[in-house]
Amino acid sequence: MAEITVNGKSIQLTEDGYMTDPSQWDKDVAVALAKADNFELTDDHFKVLEYLRKEYEAGATLTIRKVGKSGIVDIKGLYKLFPGGPLKFSSKYAGIPKPTSCV
Repeated sequence: MAEITVNGKSIQLTEDGYMTDPSQWDKDVAVALAKADNFELTDDHFKVLEYLRKEYEAGATLTIRKVGKSGIVDIKGLYKLFPGGPLKFSSKYAGIPKPTSCV
């Protein structure tokens, strides 16, 4: 299990780099996780991340289709924001577990 330190707090990560405790998430943690992947987050990214966190906390099953119908971003826009695995990377930076639909 890996670990990063953000603003003095230790964040435990899975082997895939996902947070083990979503309650530790904040925007600084998201930026640090993205930076480790050489990725920069914008306000548009954070709109998606906050939506994912809200849905996760409500117990919803997350899918690309659901995010595309959220009114925040369409599917094409989601792929532009998070190329190479939109739900995989957006979930990671949102501090929530890797969706079961992601490989």
